[in-house]
Amino acid sequence: MTAQFRLESDGETMLTMRLMRFGAKKKPTYRIVVMDKSKARQSQALDTIGTYNPIKDPAEFKINRAKADAWLAKGVQPSRTVLSLLHKVKKTESA
Repeated sequence: MTAQFRLESDGETMLTMRLMRFGAKKKPTYRIVVMDKSKARQSQALDTIGTYNPIKDPAEFKINRAKADAWLAKGVQPSRTVLSLLHKVKKTESA
C-alpha cells in the first residue's frame, strides 16, 4: 500500500495516531492506527500500530513499538489516549 502524505501544518495533511473502534455494541475493542486527522474515525488508516481492549480487567493493549517510534519520528501526533498507552508501554518495558 503506497500512501502520499505530508506532515506539515500549513493547510496540508496532518497525520495523527488514534483509536479506531471495532466490536459489538457495549463491547468495544480498538485498533491504534495512523490516519489523516481530518478523516472520520472509521476511515481507511495508513497503518495499524496495535490494539487496545478496555473491557478486560486490567485493560489489555499491544503496541508495535518499532512502528510507533518510526511514525512518531516522522512527526505524527498521538491522541491523548494513545499517548497514555505509549507511556504505559515504556513503563512496562523498563520494569
